[in-house]
Amino acid sequence: MIKPYTAVGLIPTVRGIRKRKDIMLNLEHLSHLVKAASWLSSLDLPVRLIAFPEGALQGFNDEVLDLDHVKFAREGAIDIPGEETDFLGKIAKEYNAFIVAQAKARHPDLKDRFFNVGFIINPQGKVILKHYKVSPLFPVEHSVCPHDVYDWWVEKYGRNLNTFWPVVDTEIGRLGIMMANEGSYPENARALAMNGAEVVYRASYPHPATGNEIFEIQSRARALDNNLYIVAPNMGTYYLFPEETTPIDTFGGRSFIINYKGQIVGRQDYGAGSTYVGGVIDIEAMRDHRARAQWDNWMKDLRTELYQIVYEKPIYPKNLYLKRAPMKHAEYLEKVIKKQIRLMHDRGIWARPGR
Repeated sequence: MIKPYTAVGLIPTVRGIRKRKDIMLNLEHLSHLVKAASWLSSLDLPVRLIAFPEGALQGFNDEVLDLDHVKFAREGAIDIPGEETDFLGKIAKEYNAFIVAQAKARHPDLKDRFFNVGFIINPQGKVILKHYKVSPLFPVEHSVCPHDVYDWWVEKYGRNLNTFWPVVDTEIGRLGIMMANEGSYPENARALAMNGAEVVYRASYPHPATGNEIFEIQSRARALDNNLYIVAPNMGTYYLFPEETTPIDTFGGRSFIINYKGQIVGRQDYGAGSTYVGGVIDIEAMRDHRARAQWDNWMKDLRTELYQIVYEKPIYPKNLYLKRAPMKHAEYLEKVIKKQIRLMHDRGIWARPGR
């Protein structure tokens, strides 16, 4: 039996990096934030899961500054495992907790390319899961995703749920990762759930989407639809560079822990600084609900033969970066975004606006 435990989501102040060595400034800050968050949160139930939001190590300067992909791959991306995950592994050991985090990271087999990678570290300090983000923030994020090199990816890893939405079975439940914009698409949460996920990490999301409740609505819906927990910490104050003195809250707070019925069990609205969100995870209650409910354990009723029809025609182009580096913002707008909108109109899926 898995006893209920506390999950903590960190909401850190972050400094965007120029070089990989700058990451250490953020890691040092995170180590102090973990201490405060875990100590106070454990006054309820023991903390067994600590989630670092997307951007906590490197920030988002590759996106904000429209940086060259190859240059950032060489100078800012990390390796997993590597010295940064070793640092986090020591924290996991110290607090006897699982850590979920994210970084822009290189792939050992693809030269001069980086992906957006979520990873889980166990209390022994070992990386036990890596998830390559399948839905980057498309207009501005330069990360390669598996669909961008789809043919190569499937040849190397196969074509199954674990290839794109891995889940790891642990002593605190089955854990999976759905970062930021991935949660904007119901299919990613459903894929994790179909692969057995029980607790899913979903971070971070920028303002004004957070203030306008998009982050909350999506996260609660994904939890409810699939009867799983969502741990969704957002970022805190952002400094563009390590030496920068101008603090900006670009994320707007609104961090959550959400239970398997879509109810918020941990909430932190504050985002202009460093803080955290905490809430209780009860895996056995969730499993009992899935096993005994007649109606709202929804997934047992999926009529998969019908839903397959929805996805028969491809929409977003696969293999976009199989033979080239990811596009910068302006080129992506012209060659992808406008083309995709035209596709939706030409197929008659969307009606053209009259004004």
